[in-house]
Amino acid sequence: MTDAPEGEERKRNIYLLGLVSLLNDASSEIIQPILPLFLASLGAGGLAIGLIGGLAEGLPSLIKILSGWWSDRLRRRKPLVAAGYAISAAGKLLLAFSSSWQQVFVLKTMERSGKGIRSAPRDAIIAESALREGRGRGFGVHRALDSLGAVAGSIIAFLLWQEGLDFKSIFLGAGLLAFVALIPLVPVKEIPRYPAGCLSPGISDLSPTLVPFVGIASLFALGNFSYMFFILRSGEFFTSDMAVAAPLLLYILFNLVYTTFSIPSGSWSDRVGRKRVLSIGYALFALVSFGFALVSSTMVLVLLFALYGLVFAIVDGAERAFVSDLCRAEARGTGLGVYYGAVGTAAIASGLLAGALWQYLSPEATFLFGAAAALSASILLMRMKNPALIS
Repeated sequence: MTDAPEGEERKRNIYLLGLVSLLNDASSEIIQPILPLFLASLGAGGLAIGLIGGLAEGLPSLIKILSGWWSDRLRRRKPLVAAGYAISAAGKLLLAFSSSWQQVFVLKTMERSGKGIRSAPRDAIIAESALREGRGRGFGVHRALDSLGAVAGSIIAFLLWQEGLDFKSIFLGAGLLAFVALIPLVPVKEIPRYPAGCLSPGISDLSPTLVPFVGIASLFALGNFSYMFFILRSGEFFTSDMAVAAPLLLYILFNLVYTTFSIPSGSWSDRVGRKRVLSIGYALFALVSFGFALVSSTMVLVLLFALYGLVFAIVDGAERAFVSDLCRAEARGTGLGVYYGAVGTAAIASGLLAGALWQYLSPEATFLFGAAAALSASILLMRMKNPALIS
């Protein structure tokens, strides 16, 4: 008699967490497309932007290992999710008061540290709120709502910039919106799925396939450098007022495509398998990155940004669903934390390598490096043995 209400509660969890992500990502994406332009105005070069894009994104990912394991030990995930969102909101709000790229680096690291605390426990709740055969769609729904917030945030950033607001005023509004995003988290319910007698999660509860897959995902992350380089690349095609407006519009296009295809891509991975879908996604990113290295017209640039959004729609949710498939319920937070930590470490190296290539060789060298890493990851994933899924 309780199956239907329980099923509705689980479905509601996914949508509530999606709404939290929608509002939080709207806040983030008000900042994201103008952040590289703000950094450039503070005198940051390619290497500094690479440092911020890599270290500030990657270092907090190491926190995800601890937060995922901790949520398994506590058998409670929601408190860590709430703490992570609150820390991120504070970091965004304080960006409005920064006056140097070094301060931006510290605050961006703080903001992303909040993401490090919340991501693995939140994704574990999503995985536990969906059956395995519908897990790809569940993550797709969450990513779609998240990226819908990104669309809204990008549009708001564009409109605020057109109205003549300066960088710091825009950052202040974004920070306040991030605190509003905490409200839908209140009714989210824990969904315990621990077998009787399980007292402590461990590595033995993870599939042997998880390690090689995390290695391949990390190789892809090494080539999947910060979006800021794509924004900077697009800025080379425009002058005057369009030097800010056009990259913002292209970023909106990226997020629109991401939003539109997230749920279909998640459902596709449920039907045909995560491995096949991810192999295609990695290969598509290699093509996109190669295109950014050679692009010479605005029409091709528009097409590349649309394909860039499609890559994220294919890869983002499918990777998380695949990792969740390879972990027992009592160690799912730990497994997601291991994945995030490895990929985050790769992101640190990615940002520094991409920034160095950009500054000391050329922008083309940065994108060719990304294409090579992504293509290698696609080939390795296709050659990997099909895993035995745990739950």
